[in-house]
Amino acid sequence: MFMRIDKLQVDMPIPKDPDPQAAAAVQELMGGRFGEMSTLMNYMFQSYNFRNKEKLRPYYALIANIGTEELGHVELIAAAVNGCLNGQEPKGDMTKGDASMESLLDMPLLQHHIMYGQGAMPTDSRGEGWNGSYVFNSGNLVLDLLHNFFLENGARTAKLRVYQMTDNPAARQMLGYLFTRGGVHARAYAMALEELTGVEMHKMLPIPKIEDIQLPEAKPFMDDGYHRKIYHFSQHYEDLKYIWKGDHPDGSGPLEIIEGPPDGGRMNDLEGISEAFTPEYTKEEIFEMAQKLYQKAKG
Repeated sequence: MFMRIDKLQVDMPIPKDPDPQAAAAVQELMGGRFGEMSTLMNYMFQSYNFRNKEKLRPYYALIANIGTEELGHVELIAAAVNGCLNGQEPKGDMTKGDASMESLLDMPLLQHHIMYGQGAMPTDSRGEGWNGSYVFNSGNLVLDLLHNFFLENGARTAKLRVYQMTDNPAARQMLGYLFTRGGVHARAYAMALEELTGVEMHKMLPIPKIEDIQLPEAKPFMDDGYHRKIYHFSQHYEDLKYIWKGDHPDGSGPLEIIEGPPDGGRMNDLEGISEAFTPEYTKEEIFEMAQKLYQKAKG
């Protein structure tokens, strides 16, 4: 089972101006072949179907724990998309016959505005829905871990390309964080494969050949040691300590397992858009409803 914390894994700035092009590019990191929905569902199904959990506990714990972290990564991508779309409000009065959403026809992904209320979608950058066939779960532990290593490095490559497409602060804050955390996951799967097979997987890292520290937005997270830490998202996965151990090869210090999730940042609360009927009510009506709820709670 899962417990949800009403925070983002890291603070996410809300851009001053809308940037629908950046939102469309970031969608690839949500629902693309190497997006966060793919990492989430790959690790979830591998953990659901894992056999001999107790005998192979460290490997099960690693996959299950990283899978839980990926839930927060999906949430962070959604926050970045929502931030990039914020402020792209319709103009005009529908009740007077105005085509108040006509200005949105030039947007790169119309479904952001038509079907999702100016919000994130479970799709790639083309608007194509995420596909369950992206999940790989052979049941063979070495093969599944090898796929996970490949998946994390494919995701890293996609993030680097999206990074080069936009200088949007919300997108780049998210990319700096996930670039760092994805590096942790790729290294962890490499270490698991080394334990199982003896093959020196770490010699292939990083893929692509660019160090995390070279991204300005990743540097603050590197300085705080995020690239050396695995967070416990459950008290039941402590056995991953048998895999995530030793010193980081960059010489920055020991690999750490942190009890509990990261401190995180505030959850953004964007204003409603009455012209698009999200969430249907005006500011005044929402305030009135809230007051009624508070009064009932007190009584």
